[in-house]
Formats: sequence, C-alpha cells, structure tokens
Amino acid sequence: MPVIVSNYIDLCLNCIFYVEFVCKIVSMGFMMDEGSYIREGWNQLDFFIVVTSLMDIVMQDFKVPALKVLRLLRTLRPLRVISHNVAMKLIVAALFESVGAISNVIIVVFCVWLMFAIFAVNLYSGKFFSCSIS
Repeated sequence: MPVIVSNYIDLCLNCIFYVEFVCKIVSMGFMMDEGSYIREGWNQLDFFIVVTSLMDIVMQDFKVPALKVLRLLRTLRPLRVISHNVAMKLIVAALFESVGAISNVIIVVFCVWLMFAIFAVNLYSGKFFSCSIS
C-alpha cells in the first residue's frame, strides 16, 4: 500500500514540475532570446531534472538495470527548491565556487592520510595474521 501511495505522489509531483516547466518555456521562450529559459544555470538544472523524471516515467515498464540511474537522479529534486530561494542560491553558489580552493586542502589531507596508512601497514604487518612479509 505505501508503494502505491508513493508512486501516486511521485506522479503528481512530476506533473506539477512538468506544468511549471511548460509555463516557464511559454513565458520566457526556450533558448533563442537573451532572457530565455535555458540560458540560466538554475533553469538548466530544472530542465535536466524534469527531463530525467519524464524519461523515468516513460521507461518505468522496461526492466533494464541501467535505467535505475534515472531513479537515482530523483535525489536532485530538492535542488529545484533552492532555485526559488535567493539566499539559498547565494549559499550554494558560494559552495560551488569554493570547491577549487578546497581541492588543494583535500590533496594535502589525502597525502597525510596516505603517509599514515603506509606507516600503519609497516607497523602492523603480520600482527593481525592477515598480512605476510615475503
């Protein structure tokens, strides 16, 4: 019973998202003008989410394991809410811009982690009866 209710809720949400998608395209234009729908990054994300959701609904009867990825993309739906909130948009944009600077820190942390891992393998080799030195 909960699966049936979940499927109906999913179908209703997809219909609402599709109606919003069509209304935005009608009001803004799709891609030709300067302020058109597909020219903004958040609308591109919305377009991707709506199209993958529609593909998931259409291909629901096919039993292909590779199509399970489309169901995984449902996790992107909460990002649609962010596009309507200006403050959250600013925070997410700042997070994406900071990824470049954080990557340098991640590389250094990974190198330190690797040194301690090599040290631990040398220190504990043979002590847990799973490693052997030839």
